[in-house]
Amino acid sequence: MNIFMMLLLLCSHMALAQTLWIDVRTAQEYNAGHLEGAINIPYDEIEQKITAVSADKTADIQLYCRSGRRSGIALETLRTLGYSNATNAGAYEQLKQKQPVSNE
Repeated sequence: MNIFMMLLLLCSHMALAQTLWIDVRTAQEYNAGHLEGAINIPYDEIEQKITAVSADKTADIQLYCRSGRRSGIALETLRTLGYSNATNAGAYEQLKQKQPVSNE
């Protein structure tokens, strides 16, 4: 296999392994502003709704909320369900300084 084919395979694998950002705040908080590309699943609904967005328990999942407390609760829920690559990314206000924000 030539170098071009190897790079193509590597890049296509990396494209498939995208991070899933989940805002675990309320719908009202989410609608007031959220990270671009993030989906909203309130922390107290994550157990019922996570498989609709990712049945892959090895998916890279980043959770955030207002302070990090609710995302911590959501993280424990996901771990209990067997999700092994979920992370509590912390507080929205800190994250929005580093990433694009959407109000849509």
